[in-house]
Amino acid sequence: MPFTPPITLIRGGTDSLSAQIVAQLRSSILLGEMRSGESVPSSRALAHRLGVSRGSVVTAYEQLNGEGYLVSTQGAPTRVAVLLHGETLAAPARPMVEAGQQYPLDVLDLTPGYPSTRRLSGRAWTAAWRLAAARPIPQTEPPLQGTLALRTEIADHLRHARGVRCEAEDIVVTAGTSEALALVVLALREHLESGAGKDSARAPVVAVETPGYPAATRALQRLGAILVPISVEADGLPMSALHALTVPPQAVLVTPSHQYPLGGRLSVDARLRLLDWARRTDAWIIEDDYDSEFRHVGPPLPALASLDNDGRVVLVGSFSKILTPWLRLGYLVMPARAAVRRAVLAVRHDLPGPVSGVVQDAAAELLASGAVRRHIAATRRDYAHRRSLVLDALSGRPSTTLSALDGGLHAVLGLQNPARSTAAISELAARGIRVADLRDYSAGPGAADAPAGLVFGYAAVSDTALVRALDHIRAVTAVDAVPG
Repeated sequence: MPFTPPITLIRGGTDSLSAQIVAQLRSSILLGEMRSGESVPSSRALAHRLGVSRGSVVTAYEQLNGEGYLVSTQGAPTRVAVLLHGETLAAPARPMVEAGQQYPLDVLDLTPGYPSTRRLSGRAWTAAWRLAAARPIPQTEPPLQGTLALRTEIADHLRHARGVRCEAEDIVVTAGTSEALALVVLALREHLESGAGKDSARAPVVAVETPGYPAATRALQRLGAILVPISVEADGLPMSALHALTVPPQAVLVTPSHQYPLGGRLSVDARLRLLDWARRTDAWIIEDDYDSEFRHVGPPLPALASLDNDGRVVLVGSFSKILTPWLRLGYLVMPARAAVRRAVLAVRHDLPGPVSGVVQDAAAELLASGAVRRHIAATRRDYAHRRSLVLDALSGRPSTTLSALDGGLHAVLGLQNPARSTAAISELAARGIRVADLRDYSAGPGAADAPAGLVFGYAAVSDTALVRALDHIRAVTAVDAVPG
């Protein structure tokens, strides 16, 4: 009797029924659940079992046949394809060097932070690039701060979306968040060495959240900053911990609107106290406003920078979550304080921006046309639906906590036992599902006792793939599935 793995269909989702059938059968073949040479059910039988039209199954089979996963012969059952050497398509495995782990050929990547790009191929996207490419080619490099058109549109976007009062001259275009952080830290060093700061230490001392954003902490360390990790609480960075520091840091890096990765957000009162602390200690605040456009529960709070009346906050943002990280496009917003602006612009003068003029022109057109605003609204609906799938699958389970889902593109499944977390991640890797280890987000002396759990993104995958992945996550994190 033909074998068919369980197939879960979501009616009314973003993927058609035939696309969902294709994705799940393809994955089953690649994972070896359906073996080479094995017959598959007839289109009529599978349609009856799934409760769909026969046409949906026929369309799926035809696509898989065209891709080489199935073989159809006149008068014989449709079968799973066999390679020349008689190996199933799922047999090979390849090493993933960055993780030191073996993954199956078909990897479902739930690495947190990646957005969906499915909606980026529309007319507005194509038109923006066509217009940018058709413009006369300047004989000079792009302006140091970025093109005026893009900076004007970014300032307008921030005023409307994040409540930040800024103008084009306040914006510096960057190649993403990492470069923005590099500019800020080098500017802070310039500020300290100039004698304008409270001391002339060559290595800036920067307080960072833990758990926090690993790429940011690595970037700060490579730039020579001395890091002071501060353990976050449910609502984000605790002000009591900042006040308890014997030597106040010269800067603090925070994610106040959606703490990364745990998801807390600073209340208005906490934000005002943070600004007051910065004023009294003469410190800079680096605000990473990384995914605040995507708020799923409650109204979004304006950016911390919108409350800054003393020129202490340098706002850092990017288009990697709104559009795609392939653009490598971001920005920083300089505060009104002259010393900060002078230091940032001095560093930018010595390190000209790497973002091409064509990319800047296309991004400016996307913002000016309203395409970015419409894209955010559409993807917010997509992400809200996928968030509901995560909640349905993982809420209220024994010995687990589910967090970070009030906004953004990822979720955190906390596990009480570190051994259980390690075993779950290894088993998911063996099943072809890539997630992150929550403990990898912690830094400092307390990292060994950091909370355990899984961090995974839900934005970049289809509804069908997400449901399949969540089934596996449920299985490997069940209390009796792994040690602990």
